[in-house]
Amino acid sequence: MNLFEKNGHKLYLGDSLQILDDSIQDESIDLIFADPPYNIGKVFGKNKEKWENDEAYLEWCYAWIDLCIKKLKPTGSIYLMGATQFMPYIDIYLSKRMNILSRIMWHYDSSGVQAKKYYGSLYEPIFFAVKNKKNYTFNYKDIMVEAKTGSKRKLIDYRGAEPKPYNMKKIPGNVWYYPRVRYRMKEYEEHPSQKPEILLERVILASSNEGDTILDPFSGTFTTSAVAKKLNRKSIGIEIEETYFKTGLRRLGITDTYKGERLVEVDKCTTVKNKRIKKTA
Repeated sequence: MNLFEKNGHKLYLGDSLQILDDSIQDESIDLIFADPPYNIGKVFGKNKEKWENDEAYLEWCYAWIDLCIKKLKPTGSIYLMGATQFMPYIDIYLSKRMNILSRIMWHYDSSGVQAKKYYGSLYEPIFFAVKNKKNYTFNYKDIMVEAKTGSKRKLIDYRGAEPKPYNMKKIPGNVWYYPRVRYRMKEYEEHPSQKPEILLERVILASSNEGDTILDPFSGTFTTSAVAKKLNRKSIGIEIEETYFKTGLRRLGITDTYKGERLVEVDKCTTVKNKRIKKTA
């Protein structure tokens, strides 16, 4: 296990279960965003995330969920992502231990064919759960969105004693449309399932306050930590793949070198010519 820290941000290199158990204080975290491997065969660094069977994968999930719950403050919240086929099992497990307030669908478009013999998947589920449903953080004013009924359609609400225009803004519902992170985008890093910063911004603004501590036990490219830093929160990120850990060191401004290697951004400058992708000068 390696630990790097600077200005309220800690980055751990190592196994999440071990670090959660040994290094994170119980009831010390305000908000957890957990985006674990989905057990669908993606390759992360040098490893393929595929368990022996579904039961083994779920047992692993239950283990880190239990640890995360221990680390949350009594007023803490967790946002938990996962593959659609496993979320019903996690829903039942989590419901017995926390209060699930929302089952969110992160929807995105696709530029290609998803499937030819069934309906392709264009969303990923997210559970929003709290320890105490009477005492938790939810800054709804910080995440208001346009209400098209009032702002675009200019309709009048006749349901009250006096007619009045519909609201111009509203609290987001549980279907969120955000594009996936693609190559050449400013925030792109070399990772097969990088989550967009705008999604993390909504989560962190809604469910934490400035100075709070945000934990991501499967940090990947450390987007959670990077957004937490922008929003004046503290962060703890854990990642087992050294390649992605180095990305986090760079994104968080922890260090610009690691084991003698200079940490630089991904080269995103390419042009397509003669059906080949070539780097431009």
